[in-house]
Amino acid sequence: MTAFAFTVGMPELPEVQTTVQGLNRRISGLTIKDAWTDYGSSFHKGKDSIKDAPYFVFFRKQIAGARVIQVDRKAKNILIRIQKGASHSTILIHMKMTGHVMYGSYAFDGTKARDPWTPAPGERASLSDPFNRFIHFVLTFSNSKNVVLSDMRKFAKVTLIADADLEKTIHLEHIGPDPLEKTFTFEVFRDRLQRRPTGRVKTVLMDQSVIAGVGNIYSDEALWRAGLHPEERVGNIPDLLLKKLYASTLQVLKKGIDFGGDSMSDYRNIDGERGKFQEQHRAYRRAGKKCDKPGCPGMIIRKVVGGRSAHFCDTHQKILGRQPAKAKRPVAKISAVKKPV
Repeated sequence: MTAFAFTVGMPELPEVQTTVQGLNRRISGLTIKDAWTDYGSSFHKGKDSIKDAPYFVFFRKQIAGARVIQVDRKAKNILIRIQKGASHSTILIHMKMTGHVMYGSYAFDGTKARDPWTPAPGERASLSDPFNRFIHFVLTFSNSKNVVLSDMRKFAKVTLIADADLEKTIHLEHIGPDPLEKTFTFEVFRDRLQRRPTGRVKTVLMDQSVIAGVGNIYSDEALWRAGLHPEERVGNIPDLLLKKLYASTLQVLKKGIDFGGDSMSDYRNIDGERGKFQEQHRAYRRAGKKCDKPGCPGMIIRKVVGGRSAHFCDTHQKILGRQPAKAKRPVAKISAVKKPV
C-alpha cells in the first residue's frame, strides 16, 4: 500500500469555486440516475446525512430522475441544484478536510472490500492519482458518467435540502458574507471583523460566521501581503492596514481560483488534477525560508494561533501593540494635619 504524508488543510473558497465551475460545465442539464455510498456511522443515526442508512435510502429515492439545473457555491459548500417534477431541491456537499469531487467514467467491482470504484479503461490518467482512490459517494448520470467524492478521512458531508429551506437550514444559516460577492465592500469587511475586536486577526478572518470561505492557507497569504501579524488584535488595526488586508484577502482568493486551487495537501479538481496555487505561496508552509518581500531581511516562521498553524515573517509582520493609555489625572496627596500641642 502506498504511504502518504498528508498535511492538514481542507479545501477553501478557491478550491470549492474551482470544483463548482468544473461541475457546471459537465453536469448541468444531465439527469441523475442513481446514487451509491459506503458511508455509515451510528454517530449520524437520525441525522439528515447520507452517513445515516435510512436517510440515504430517502436521499437516493428523492434524487433519482432529477435533472441538474446548475451548480452553485455557498462558502465552502457545493450546491447541486436539482429539479424533479415541480420539486426543487439542492444536494449539499461539504468536502471537509480531505475531500474532493471528480467527474468521469467509473467502474464498480463489488468483489473488492476496499476502493471498489476505479476509473474506467480509457479515462484520463489523472483520475488514477493515488490521492483520488478513497471514493465513498457516487452519483451516476444519464450520460453514464459519474460524479465521485474521494474522502480519505470520511469527514465530508452530503445532504439534500428543499430549496424553500435552503437559506434557513442549519447547514448554511450561520455563514458570514462571501468575499467574492459584489456587495462585499471594505465597509462590510471592516464591520464583520470588528465584531470580534479582541480576537486575533487570523482566527477572526477564518471564522466562517464572520466571513465565509477563508481558511488556513489564504489567511496566511493575505496577512503576509498586508504586513499584519496573525496574533494582532482586530481592535488595534487602523483603517489603513484594514484596507490593505481587505485588498490582499480578495487578491489571494481570486489568485487561488486563477491557479485552479491549492494542492499542497490532497485537493484535486474534477479531472483529478492538481491545482497550482501552492507554487505562489509566500508564507504558508514556508517556515525556515527567507521572506520574499522585496528588501525584507526576515524569515518565515511557524506558530500555533488559535489551534491552527500560522506562517508569517518575523520582520515585516510585527505586533502593532495597543495604543498608549490616556494619562491618569494625578491624585493630590493629602498631608497629615498636625494637632496643636
